[in-house]
Amino acid sequence: MSKRVGVILSGCGFLDGSEVHEAVLALMHLDRHGVEIVCMAPDGNQADVVDHVAKKPVEGASRSMLTEAARIARGRIQPLGEVDPATLDAVVMPGGFGAAKNLSNFAVRGAAGSANPEVARVLKTMHAAGKPIGAICIAPAVVALVLGKEHPRLTIGNDAGTAKAIEQLGAAHVDCAVTDCVIDADRRIVTTPAYMYDARVHEVAQGIGKLVDAVVGMMGAAS
Repeated sequence: MSKRVGVILSGCGFLDGSEVHEAVLALMHLDRHGVEIVCMAPDGNQADVVDHVAKKPVEGASRSMLTEAARIARGRIQPLGEVDPATLDAVVMPGGFGAAKNLSNFAVRGAAGSANPEVARVLKTMHAAGKPIGAICIAPAVVALVLGKEHPRLTIGNDAGTAKAIEQLGAAHVDCAVTDCVIDADRRIVTTPAYMYDARVHEVAQGIGKLVDAVVGMMGAAS
């Protein structure tokens, strides 16, 4: 039986949901390993809706995280609240501002923030079971909000302000190039900066590929 990996999405679009390149690259690399992919997203509205041409919020607009994320998942998606983490072998979170605005309120409150309760439930359950967690771009901040007291080693690249907020939560930040990842083998958490840098797609792909390789490798070690 193939391993099952949950991919937590937060919408569709880097300014108000999941970063599409990061999500698709994560799905591609997971598929390369032959795992069963379970896409999921909270069943609620995004924090805001952003016009990706004007790069400005659209006043009065609302969009569903689940409905928008279904665009990336080609319709094969589950409400996060209905997913039993016990059925998963690992979980991966792409970035995009949706991670910091929808999966948490880190974008507004920083180290004083909190994660979406459904996201927190999944991450805590996965961690308690010793199952690997992969987080991309700004998504490691969500991991820090939930698991900071476990003092994980994380990266968001080299942004000093974001790194400071993560460390205030108890995590240890490690500077990392876009083409690489940081592996916390003890806590089974893997992170990569992706578009925290002004990077090219092929560079982001390298880092996400290494993250997925490490996450899948940890699943093998746990089997």
